[in-house]
Amino acid sequence: MQVVIAGGHGKIGLRLAVLLAGRGDLVTGVVRNPDHVADVERAGATAAVLDLESAGAGDLATVLADADAVVFAAGAGPGSGVDRKDTVDRAAAELLAEAARLAGVRRYLLVSSAGVDDEPAAERGEVWAAYIGAKRAAEDAIRTADHLDWTILRPGSLTDDPGVGRVQLAPPPVPHGSVTRDDTAAVLVALLDAPGSAGTVLELREGDDDVVAAVAAVA
Repeated sequence: MQVVIAGGHGKIGLRLAVLLAGRGDLVTGVVRNPDHVADVERAGATAAVLDLESAGAGDLATVLADADAVVFAAGAGPGSGVDRKDTVDRAAAELLAEAARLAGVRRYLLVSSAGVDDEPAAERGEVWAAYIGAKRAAEDAIRTADHLDWTILRPGSLTDDPGVGRVQLAPPPVPHGSVTRDDTAAVLVALLDAPGSAGTVLELREGDDDVVAAVAAVA
C-alpha cells in the first residue's frame, strides 16, 4: 500500500509511518519544515516538503500520485491561535480532499477530535471553540465529498503513554475519555486495511477490545 500522511511530523503521523513502513508499505509524510525531513525518514517514510497553508491542490496532488490512501493527521498545535485552527484543521483537510480528487485517490482517513458534536464550553476559550469549529467544518466537507471513501476517527484526549493494543471504537455518542497516540496510530493502520469502514464516523477511547477486532466489528 502507498499512503500519504498530511502532518507527517506530528506525533500521530510519525507513529503511523513507523507502523506502515515496518510492514513494508510505502509512506510519504508531508511536512512544512525542511528541518523535519530527517525525523520522517528515520520513521521509514519519504518526506515531501509542502506548506499546506499556502500550497495549491495541484501541488499536493503531485505528491499523491500513485497513492492508495491519504491520512489527514495534521493540526495547528496547542500553541496556535484562532486563525491557524481554520487554515490547518479545516482548510488543509479540505485541500487534501481536493488534491485526492485530482490524483484519483479515494481512500481518505481524517483524524478529527472528540467533542465535535458538542457546543464548546465557554470556559475553554475562543481558541478551543475555533478548534472544534474547524474540526466540525472539516468533517462536514469530507462527508459530502462523493469522490472519497472516507472514514472519520475522533480520538479522545491523546496521551504519550505506551500503547496497549486495546481500545473502544464505536459510532458516536461515546463518553469522553483518553487514548494513547500509539493505539490511535494502530487503529489508523487497521482502518486502512478495512475498506468496509468507509462512510463511518468513529469515536476512539482506551478500552478492552483488540485493535483489529474493534475495527472489524465496525467495518
